[in-house]
Amino acid sequence: MQPTRRLTDYDTYVFDLDGTLLSTLGDLAASTNHALRANGMPERTLDEVRRFVGNGVKKLMERAIPGGLGNPLFEKTYADFREHYLHHNLDTTRPYPGIMEMLTDLRRRGKRVAVVSNKFYAATADLCRHFFGPLVEVAIGEREGIRKKPAPDTVNEALSQLGADRATAVYIGDSDVDVMTAFNSHIPCISVLWGFRDRDFLVAHGANTFISSPEELTANGS
Repeated sequence: MQPTRRLTDYDTYVFDLDGTLLSTLGDLAASTNHALRANGMPERTLDEVRRFVGNGVKKLMERAIPGGLGNPLFEKTYADFREHYLHHNLDTTRPYPGIMEMLTDLRRRGKRVAVVSNKFYAATADLCRHFFGPLVEVAIGEREGIRKKPAPDTVNEALSQLGADRATAVYIGDSDVDVMTAFNSHIPCISVLWGFRDRDFLVAHGANTFISSPEELTANGS
């Protein structure tokens, strides 16, 4: 869905995490390659990992491990990734430039803010708490009983926890998965151009509204 009002006029802003609020690629790649090395598998380049992310860490590892789910060492390698990432997800991860100022301004103006991610729940909650504190009111990650994006479940859960009206909510993300998530959630989508996917890729997957910097979400807001 295309936004029907000015970018600054929504009441609730639901954000993707990796590639949208946080630059996480370096730590994801480091944990991927740690797990691959530990199990005698070839490492992946940063560009390969960039292409593999977006559908959750299990799908990331399915794409990174030779033979995917059919590899007899898949479960061990995936477990090694999870263990390493839980202890190293802050090594190089940082908010993108302008993110903290944008979130602060949204909250100052009384906007509701949530994060929904295909990252597992503990990492999503820990990262949001560490970097954003009270600026992010609700953080929903992968867990039992809730389908990953592009299913609408995480967005629905976030709106429910916020007590927010879907009619005045907008979704912000950096990938084709995010475009599909917004569509399936029946809310407009804004695609960011500083993340893991470029404009041509996003256009090819249905994106139609773009921002090049976080401050565009708050520029000229009251």
